[in-house]
Amino acid sequence: MSTPEAPTFPRWAVVAGLVLVAANLRTLMASLPPLAETVRADLGLSNAWMGVLTTLPVLCMGLLAPVANQLGRRVGAASAVGAGVGLVLLGLVVRGTGGGQAWSLYAGTFLAGAGIALAGTLLPGIVKTVFPAHRAGLGTGLTMMSMMGGAALASALALPLAGALGGWSGSLLAWAPLAAVAGVVWVPVARYARRRAANQPPPEDVSHALPWRSTTAWLLAGYLSFQSWQFYSSLAWLAPTYESGGWTPRDAGLLMSVFTGAQLVSGLVAPVLLDRRADARVLLVGATLLGGLGETGVWLAPDAAPWAWAVLVGAGQGACFALGLGLLVRYAETARDSARLTAMGFLVSYTVASAGPATMGAVRDATGGYTWLWAVLAAVALPQLAAASRLRPGAARVGEPVGAVSR
Repeated sequence: MSTPEAPTFPRWAVVAGLVLVAANLRTLMASLPPLAETVRADLGLSNAWMGVLTTLPVLCMGLLAPVANQLGRRVGAASAVGAGVGLVLLGLVVRGTGGGQAWSLYAGTFLAGAGIALAGTLLPGIVKTVFPAHRAGLGTGLTMMSMMGGAALASALALPLAGALGGWSGSLLAWAPLAAVAGVVWVPVARYARRRAANQPPPEDVSHALPWRSTTAWLLAGYLSFQSWQFYSSLAWLAPTYESGGWTPRDAGLLMSVFTGAQLVSGLVAPVLLDRRADARVLLVGATLLGGLGETGVWLAPDAAPWAWAVLVGAGQGACFALGLGLLVRYAETARDSARLTAMGFLVSYTVASAGPATMGAVRDATGGYTWLWAVLAAVALPQLAAASRLRPGAARVGEPVGAVSR
């Protein structure tokens, strides 16, 4: 007796769902820095404790990546992504409705960070399923553009929303409706994925373990660790750096929107260029140098060209992260292998990078300024360059049979 086929589902609807989900993966973190000085003053927090608010979601994204991998295997990647969006919504509501109390700020950040971990870990595997191999970079670019577009809006609108909604709590809560819309749009995608899985034969017995023995996986994890340390530290401290130099919170928020807007452009362009190059190292090294140059500018001459430094740091970091996501797809044989590789890469990189914002905040507290903070960030670009230079096109892919020739 034949098994009835699952009804078709338009690819554009899946892509629309991916874009909406991705739009919610950075608003949690990007909406806070323009409000950081006000929040810190209202709650009496140190710079190190303010850094923890950026550290928490990054730590969740690292430690919960293997959990996301296992949950995706058990209930399906699409259903797990839907659960992640639900947690993001819950976290944003808790963060914004606690009456300006520290407990709700940290609890909501943790919940939303757990949701970002679930959704973010599984998106590269879904991209590999939806887009053909020669268009995987386009799929990565679309999700990156949405992710960074949401971040740019969150940075630019944080202060206007605070003025319109009665304070920073209302501004932080304003991003909950976007998560609700993403959840509603994703429901039919998840239902279709479940019906499709039920009408397909059970998959072959493949490994679900993280690829700890893969040299390629470790190179990617190292590259992403150094990149994420720089990105999340820059996200947390770029606006406060210039506010400490006399900038108004509104101008610092505009600077952050330029920073995230540059990521939006480079995050779309870089993966498309990756589709056209078998050897990604030129792109990886160029993007790393771009971000490092911007960090060096903020370190040595912050007032010489602040808008240019923000563009360089944003463009470099946006391209670096987008290229890393694209390689999580390229260096995997199947969508399942991409999920395993992503889980390991995120576990290592985000766990390492989670120490970045708080550590940099401690450096600022210890030195009384931001000069050494940016010096450290510029130095971290050097080991990132070393890792990028070793990601050759013939490197073994995760899930590839031993002895096979890499494509």
